[in-house]
Amino acid sequence: MSELFSAPPGDDPDLAAARGGDDAAFTRLVEPLRAELHAHCYRMLGSAHDTDDALQDALLRAWRGLAGFAGRGSLRSWLYTVATRTCLDLVEARGRRALPMDLGPASAHAVLGHTPLTEVAWLGPYAGAGLGSGPAGPGARYEQREAVELAFVAALQHLPGNQRAALLLFEVLGFSVAEIAAIMDTSTTSVNSALARARRIVAERAPSPSQQQTLRKIGDARVREVVGRFAQALERGDADALITLLVEDVTWSMPPLPHWYHGLAAVTDFAVRVPLTSCGSWRHLPVDANGQPAVACYLRPGDEGGHLPWSVNVLTLRDDRIAEVTSFVGEEHFPLFDLPRSLP
Repeated sequence: MSELFSAPPGDDPDLAAARGGDDAAFTRLVEPLRAELHAHCYRMLGSAHDTDDALQDALLRAWRGLAGFAGRGSLRSWLYTVATRTCLDLVEARGRRALPMDLGPASAHAVLGHTPLTEVAWLGPYAGAGLGSGPAGPGARYEQREAVELAFVAALQHLPGNQRAALLLFEVLGFSVAEIAAIMDTSTTSVNSALARARRIVAERAPSPSQQQTLRKIGDARVREVVGRFAQALERGDADALITLLVEDVTWSMPPLPHWYHGLAAVTDFAVRVPLTSCGSWRHLPVDANGQPAVACYLRPGDEGGHLPWSVNVLTLRDDRIAEVTSFVGEEHFPLFDLPRSLP
């Protein structure tokens, strides 16, 4: 293991000051790890809003318990212990996050006037600002951005909390089985068993290649072109232009709306009857969500006024066409990406 994982804190003056009650010193200790801890909580919980609460709670627990930090391992490992246990408590209390395809079969034709299912805990998008592109540490199998991709995080939601934590700590963060056993207060045998089951389920549900591999193969210029053409097709109500961007087995879902569509015919019927013709005037801004290209959609239902936040559309690409559109409907997602409250 590298020093990042195992080096003792030694005589770190900030650590000594933080143990003495200096909250500014504690902030300096934590700040370099905040982005990766935040991403870990999102992977565990599948909701950026829950993630904010969990990380705040975890850091409060760490601040209150810092005097008991023995310093036998790294501060990073100890903070991951606190954050993981905080998330496990939330997973047990709130259950898993879902996408529309987890609830039932696809609709063959556009469903008009359906209402959000508020009783479902939905998977949400993730901004991931400050998240690195490479692996988080030696031995990690997944890149940091790869491990916040929608398909991967959605697959994690089908794992019990202990399996989810074990997989993330080992495959994404590079902790050893012995370290994970200490973090989760269990045996190495239990960790190995949880890892085996988790790998099998994730392999079945998370596609290969990853979006990071696909995006590198396509190239930034072509990705920007696809995103721009997708936004322009919606703004102009151009069905033909939209269809040329889609693969034959494309999927379009819109949490918290329960209906979803699979296949070019069903997606085309939905697109033509709903966003392209009956919603109003669209404007768009490109964003990065879950390490994938995305488009923030603003809608003006009538003829006057500004365009207001409607959805964050995360695009999953296959080769250089769109294989999946996940439209996270709701203005509450926009502050996560520091997006404006309206467009003129």
